[in-house]
Amino acid sequence: MARFVLCTLGDLLLDVIVRLEEPLAEGTDAAALTRTGAGGQAANVAAWAAALGAEARFVGKRGDDPAASLAAGELARLGVTVFGPVAVGRNGVVVSIVGEDGERAMASDRGVAPTLSADELEPSWFEGCTHIHLSGYSLMSSPIDAAAMRGAELVGAAGGSVSVDLASRRVIAAFGPERLRMVLQELGPEIVFANEEERDEVGRAASEATWVVKRGAAGCAVERDGDRSDFPAPAADVVDTTGAGDAFAAGYLVGGVELALATAARCVGKLGATP
Repeated sequence: MARFVLCTLGDLLLDVIVRLEEPLAEGTDAAALTRTGAGGQAANVAAWAAALGAEARFVGKRGDDPAASLAAGELARLGVTVFGPVAVGRNGVVVSIVGEDGERAMASDRGVAPTLSADELEPSWFEGCTHIHLSGYSLMSSPIDAAAMRGAELVGAAGGSVSVDLASRRVIAAFGPERLRMVLQELGPEIVFANEEERDEVGRAASEATWVVKRGAAGCAVERDGDRSDFPAPAADVVDTTGAGDAFAAGYLVGGVELALATAARCVGKLGATP
């Protein structure tokens, strides 16, 4: 059986996760648990895929500051081969505030990541890849959108397949659902991942794709050729939901629905978005 070789393209951010042990209050401290590490949707998917036994590569632009060194070093430690140019400037940072119920809110600064251009890609980074997974963020900003298309073209030309995660309802609304539908039609992914809000925001697009709808504690739905199958999530003790959707996507790409749900449950049971 051919080895699954996954390449992801998107942002490599420094993840700062703060799990509150008591509510924030103006003018005073609140006790919390914190964690730092590699983050960003594409980086998270690569890290979980490596943990599940796949060969995983990440392609993206990073800064020349300590945040970039920390994030790239952590991703490499997790078994991911990191490719992409280093630019003068700040690396992206995402801060995730996790409540006592495990739900999170995020504040994201993408730094230099969206400035990755198609002409900065090296074809050798994609050689041997059987699948490329694109962050939706990379399709809805420029010039990284052209880089994402070029990466998909390189993998597709060698017989590989393509998937996309739509990423954020707010970003889709700002970019324009109709515009995103046109992008997806041009890209032609085999798989589109989305949560229910993102799915509703973008509507029906890329009709030949399999749509995998992430439903959190309710599990997931797989929509293909007009048919829908629903799958329940396994029981899990929720510590932090950060990165659960990325873990789910990695599991699905490596081994299908059951592994996807199990990997998401593994992710929410710990603090942080990576294994």
